[in-house]
Amino acid sequence: MTQPSAVWSLSGFGDEVDPDPTIQAAVLLALGASHIEVRSAWGTNVSELAPADVERLKAILDEKGLKVSAVASPIGKVDVSLPVEHEVERLRQIISVAKGLDTTYVRIFSFYRGEGQTQEDIRDAVIERMAALAQVAEKEGVVLLHENEKGIYGDIPERVLDIMEAVNSRALRVAWDNANFVQVGVKPYTQGYAILRPYLEYFQVKDALASTGEVVPSGEGDGELEETIAALAADGFGGFASLEPHLAQAHELGGFSGPVAFGVAARAFAGLAAKNGVSLA
Repeated sequence: MTQPSAVWSLSGFGDEVDPDPTIQAAVLLALGASHIEVRSAWGTNVSELAPADVERLKAILDEKGLKVSAVASPIGKVDVSLPVEHEVERLRQIISVAKGLDTTYVRIFSFYRGEGQTQEDIRDAVIERMAALAQVAEKEGVVLLHENEKGIYGDIPERVLDIMEAVNSRALRVAWDNANFVQVGVKPYTQGYAILRPYLEYFQVKDALASTGEVVPSGEGDGELEETIAALAADGFGGFASLEPHLAQAHELGGFSGPVAFGVAARAFAGLAAKNGVSLA
C-alpha cells in the first residue's frame, strides 16, 4: 500500500442511508466522512424544502459536526421543451437552500429530449438553458456541477465537453460519475478522462457492470475506478469524493442503499483510495 499523496474530502448522499438527517449524519460520520451531500431530508427533495426545514437541517448537521459538500438538485432532469425560466426559477430556490447550508456547489443535469427527438435536435436548446443557469450561478456566487446521466444531453464525454466549451462559464463544472458513463456504453477513464479533466471539480463515487448496467461497489464493475482515482491523485485533485452507492434501488430523483450497503460501498472505495495513495478526510 502506497503512502498517501493526496487528501480528498469524503462526502456521501445522505438520503441513500435513511430519510432522517440525524441517522444520515451518524452513519456518514461513522464511515469517516467530514461532509454530506444533500438531495433530500425527511423524504422531501431539496427543490421543495421550506426555509424552516433548511434551518432545522443545518442545526442538526452543525450539532453533528458535518459540513455540506453540495446540494444535489434535480435541475435539468426535465424535458428541454419547458421554458428556460422554468428551471431558472427552481435554481434560484435551490441556491437559497445551498446558501442556507453553507455550500457553494449545486449539482444539475442537462435535460431530456422529447419523443422522436435526437440529441442533436435539442443541442441548441440545451446550451441556451445551461447558459441561463450558469449566468444565475455566477451572479449568486455558486458553482453548478453537471452530472453525466443516462438519457440527458450530457450523457457521453463528448457532449459534456460540448456543454462546457459552449457555455464557457467558471460557474459550470463537471461532477464526474464513472457508473453513469458505463451505463451508456462508455469506458470512463479511457474515453472521457483526458478531455474532461480540465473541468472536473467533483467526484461522485459509483461503479457499474457494463453487461447489465447494475451499480456495484467501487472496483467491482467496469467503471475504471482505480484508473480514475490514480489519475486524479497524480493530477493533484484535492476536492470532494461523494459516495452515491445506489446499491438497493434507484429511481428518477435518486437512489437508496441503506446503512449496511452504504458501508460496503464506503469501505470498497476507501480500499481503492488507499491503494492509490489517497487519504480520505
